[in-house]
Amino acid sequence: MARLNLLEETRFEKAPVSVYSDPTAASLAVAKRIADLIRGKQEQGEQAILGLATGATPVKVYAELVRLHREEGLSFKNVITFNLDEYYPMQPDSEQSYVTFMNRNLFDHVDIERENVHIPDGTLSMEEIHDFCLAYEQKITALGGLDLQILGIGRTGHIGFNEPGSAPNSGTRLVTLDDLTRRDASRDFGGKENVPTKAITMGIGTIFKAREIILMAWNQKKAEIVKKAVEGELSSEVPATYLQLSDNVEFVIDVDAASLLTRFDTPWLVKDCIWDNKTIKKAVVWLSQTLKKPVLKLTEDDYNNNGMAQLATEKGPVYHINIDIFNQLQHTITGWPGGKPNADDSQRPERRDPATKRSIIFSPHPDDDVISMGGTFIRLADQGHDVHVAYQTSGNTAVWDDDALRFIEFATDFAKSQGLDTQKLEDLYKNARRFIADKKPNQIDTQELLTVKGLIRKGEAIAGARFAGLPDDHIHFQNLPFYDRGKYSKTPDYEDDILQTMELLQQVKPHQIFAAGDFADPHGTHKVCFDIIHKAMLRLRETEAWTKDCWLWLYRGAWHEFEIHEIEMAVPLSPQEVLRKRHAIFKHQSQKDVPVFPGDDAREFWVRAEERTRETARLYDGLGMAEYEAIEAFVRWKFEEE
Repeated sequence: MARLNLLEETRFEKAPVSVYSDPTAASLAVAKRIADLIRGKQEQGEQAILGLATGATPVKVYAELVRLHREEGLSFKNVITFNLDEYYPMQPDSEQSYVTFMNRNLFDHVDIERENVHIPDGTLSMEEIHDFCLAYEQKITALGGLDLQILGIGRTGHIGFNEPGSAPNSGTRLVTLDDLTRRDASRDFGGKENVPTKAITMGIGTIFKAREIILMAWNQKKAEIVKKAVEGELSSEVPATYLQLSDNVEFVIDVDAASLLTRFDTPWLVKDCIWDNKTIKKAVVWLSQTLKKPVLKLTEDDYNNNGMAQLATEKGPVYHINIDIFNQLQHTITGWPGGKPNADDSQRPERRDPATKRSIIFSPHPDDDVISMGGTFIRLADQGHDVHVAYQTSGNTAVWDDDALRFIEFATDFAKSQGLDTQKLEDLYKNARRFIADKKPNQIDTQELLTVKGLIRKGEAIAGARFAGLPDDHIHFQNLPFYDRGKYSKTPDYEDDILQTMELLQQVKPHQIFAAGDFADPHGTHKVCFDIIHKAMLRLRETEAWTKDCWLWLYRGAWHEFEIHEIEMAVPLSPQEVLRKRHAIFKHQSQKDVPVFPGDDAREFWVRAEERTRETARLYDGLGMAEYEAIEAFVRWKFEEE
């Protein structure tokens, strides 16, 4: 079990923090602590009073507790549980209810007495809620309080559903959900408009009374709010900061969620560092951006006054450090993403040979290619490389119902204009309209509707790839099975996806692979799609010689770019190329204006993409590089043996 920096505190951290290598290791550790508590209470003939949380964060904790019950005899007969919260209103048998969640992930698989399970009741009338909440508190108090409370943390900083503005002494009550919380839940409900606006939640004051509190957080999406909760000032705007006042709290997080804590993000402000090239580059870029000075203008005083005196002493003089980092940054910039033929490639991010490369761009959704790296895509084709694009999923969940109906109407009218029989199309249209009218939130579409929506996105992707310069036989639609299988089954199985990807890679034998590198959500489509490519390549590298000359480049999506110190290839775009990229994105008409899944950002995808790449160019400019209109950035993925 890989535990890192156990309870290592710095002057920046105001609560104990344990950092683990990954969510699995952390979850196993938390499950062990819960199991030890239960067994300890059993030996004393006492009950274990647990406060439980829902959501993605504790799923592996519950899975391990179920395993301990089945394989190691852990009994829950002496356990009494109180869940943190429930949406309101909410039927207990609803797919989105926390009753369903707890039964599915824990209670249906262990020997807990059902009368010992307490979850806020989402079916109460408004008049009943006050008395229910008071009774909930009284039950906890009568049992002597919670022995252990586990928590997740929302991106608003909420614990339970204690949203910004919650009082530190608050009790169980009805609350109004923050808009960001509702957006985060929108996928579970088939759209934010279907997410309840209220919830019943245990209060901060109630949580605070627990004899032990463990707050868990995984992945980079939680890094920013974890930093605020652990290092920020006490604030009702970030309710989790109140946990800093407890002597009984511990933050249990993985390395990704810890990545913005000072000791990981800017360790030179905390302690002496091992100054390898990666750390030096990150520190010098940070110093330049913090002081808003070009790299070559940084002075010894700048280093000494900002926690980098050790670097100046060990690796100085600082001007030599500045020149070295400036050169490294400059060498990431290239107008030749496929390598420049007949040129010295010793200071370039890509190889010059072979002069014409076979490149394959993997696009998790049918528009990620042009949104994320459209300028580079066009540049590769313009420079004569043998470029392929592979759309890994159909993207058929991200099309509005009325768009699907419009296309069925078009198909019907076109068939009529050609004197063809339209009875089947007319029946399909009627059935689709009837289904959509009665459609429940998050209900899976009929197969016919999914097919129509998939074809809409396929046509848009073909138009975008053709605009970028690809012939039709270089446009591949994988329709990986996991994407549709995930609509019906929560049990991941990717073997057929891996085999299909291996077959395509063997067909193309690329010198370059471009793949989406957005890993903030480990369960998101981008991460799953990358893992499939990675596993396919690992298998092929055992037998296929061409794989040793194949480089894997990661790109980011429309929301977030790689940090400047991470970027290994920066492809500048002219104003004309930015416009060409925009027109390629415009081919995806179903995703314009208001897409089905817009994320946190209300801007259209093309606007996000342009502003992201312009910001990257602005940051390079601030470091003292040449001024470009826009820059698309890439990081090379290294296989272990490389």
